Amino acid sequence: QFSPQIYPSKTYPHILPTPSSQNMAAYGQTQYTTGMQQAAAYASYPQPGQPYGISAYGKITHSTLIAIYYPGFGQGQYAQYYNSSPYTSPYMTSNNTSPSTPSTTTTYTLQEPPTGITSQALTDNPAGSPCRPTECTIDFASFFPVFLRSSLPSICGPSPQRVFIWDLDETIIVFHSLLTGSYANRYGRDPPTSVSLGLRMEEMIFNLADTHLFFNDLEECDQVHIDDVSSDDNGQDLSTYNFSADGFHAAATSANLCLATGVRGGVDWMRKLAFRYRRVKEIYTTYKNNVGGLLGPAKREAWLQLRAEIEALTDSWLTLALKALTLIHSRSNCVNILVTTTQLIPALAKVLLYGLGVVFPIENIYSATKIGKESCFERVIQRFGRKVVYIVVGDGVEEEQGSKKHNMPFWRISSHSDLMALHHALDLEYL
Repeated sequence: QFSPQIYPSKTYPHILPTPSSQNMAAYGQTQYTTGMQQAAAYASYPQPGQPYGISAYGKITHSTLIAIYYPGFGQGQYAQYYNSSPYTSPYMTSNNTSPSTPSTTTTYTLQEPPTGITSQALTDNPAGSPCRPTECTIDFASFFPVFLRSSLPSICGPSPQRVFIWDLDETIIVFHSLLTGSYANRYGRDPPTSVSLGLRMEEMIFNLADTHLFFNDLEECDQVHIDDVSSDDNGQDLSTYNFSADGFHAAATSANLCLATGVRGGVDWMRKLAFRYRRVKEIYTTYKNNVGGLLGPAKREAWLQLRAEIEALTDSWLTLALKALTLIHSRSNCVNILVTTTQLIPALAKVLLYGLGVVFPIENIYSATKIGKESCFERVIQRFGRKVVYIVVGDGVEEEQGSKKHNMPFWRISSHSDLMALHHALDLEYL
């Protein structure tokens, strides 16, 4: 453990992920006062009545995919999931003829479907939207049959069919464990260097959030989603709007209008709040591919250097995560969703500084600080519907419990090999 005097710096506790409902030890660990120990294996959850072919209640790891790699999986292996009865055309029934039907009728004959393709698969795939064979004929029976039965008929539709719900800290990025030194202790890195890098990134996150994303104004007015107050926005042109002189911060301070319980101010104040969130959305969308342009030349060089040092110390953890995220983002029928316990504005700053803006549009980012991850999952389900396949990717107990409640497969990330296995499964289109 290292004395705080070694690295004097102002702390910003709001930047770190905070438990949404109650304080708890890190999942799989006890509270440690000194040192760091590797997390114990997670307890397996029973599967009452669940037909998933995954051990520990839909938990997916790279070892789970071993059964899929065996050759010889054919369509007939899961033929029992489909109705194999022949298609009966309504034109073939004689008692449907109306009195006005001419005596000479044309009999329509349907060709027998090709071997391995059922009538259900044919009728559910609209004309002009051909299925890719790899998407419609992969044998998922040894993976999880519910996934196959619930998603296969609509997998070729125009709307997203698979939604990947990601955790941020210690799943996509290494941040909190840099600050605590736990990553360095686990992987044999230099702890002082780790802590120093974490403090530098924390400082950069705070500066970006405060300078460009109105964090001073919005810290006590946190929202779950960027559009949560958009209904109060009247669409006023903000190109010449003076945010520093509109009286928003003074009004919020004097009237205590940003309470965590959801108390809101008057119409004028709410409109000013909506203006700020709209401006944040514009900045994020404009600079998600050009964070250096937002930071300026001097800070850009420091940011790039810091990113490179963190990647070197963490053995390219972020690069591995980005490979999986980019592959999902490239699919027209898949969506990346981010659910984090960090407040929304610092979370947006994190996403920008770690180069994740391309794979996470701002409307796909949710903060669970106020309502918890399980409630965020419910909002995502309301947005995309229940016919979509949801896969949760994370490292902690809260996202696993949320996925368990909603019967979502859970892919645990606890090491580099888990990220590599996830990308491999995506590359082979098992996910």
